[in-house]
Amino acid sequence: MAYLQIAIDGPAGSGKSTVAKEISKQLGITYLDTGAMYRAVTLEALNHSVDLQNPDALKKIVDQMTLNMTITKIFVNNVDVSEAIRTPEVSRNVSVVAMDAYVRAEMVKIQQKIALGQAVIMDGRDIGTTVLPNATYKFFLIADPIERAKRRRLELQAKGFEASLDDLVKEIIKRDELDSNREISPLKKADDAIEIDTTSHTIDEVATMILDYVKGLRK
Repeated sequence: MAYLQIAIDGPAGSGKSTVAKEISKQLGITYLDTGAMYRAVTLEALNHSVDLQNPDALKKIVDQMTLNMTITKIFVNNVDVSEAIRTPEVSRNVSVVAMDAYVRAEMVKIQQKIALGQAVIMDGRDIGTTVLPNATYKFFLIADPIERAKRRRLELQAKGFEASLDDLVKEIIKRDELDSNREISPLKKADDAIEIDTTSHTIDEVATMILDYVKGLRK
């Protein structure tokens, strides 16, 4: 298991993070939610009221912030922002920040450093294509936009936020567009990735499917 690398990519709401956490537990390997890193940069930029489309301003934010992560927590400048990065405002803006070349380059450096010499599972949008192009296993999760919006609404409601399903569907489709069409490391299925449609499957079912591939029980 020492050098096992599992890459899970896919659009927002496809179940990547929850599935990856479950697999991490079952295999006893390091889990990294790369999307949380971009959310942390976005939160910091919003807190400093900078122009999210200004490369110099974003570079300054990245250079001045310290980022630390555990399996369940993320800290910016030693402050726990695990909940703050999940707000609707951050969700609406994270794709814009993630398009920035410097932000991506710095985050990818950190991600690749974490993957050195240990077994990892990472989820994001460019793990199998950019971060871990030689990953042992690559998966690309998809799901119907309406189902993804329903999942997102449940997450928000659990945190005390209300949102209309229609608005969330529009937001998800817009994020897909931004993520898929950005110039640097766009959301894209790696040529050797296994695609799994999670629309009608539970987290446990998807996790079992992936584990079956890893264990050689499914081809």
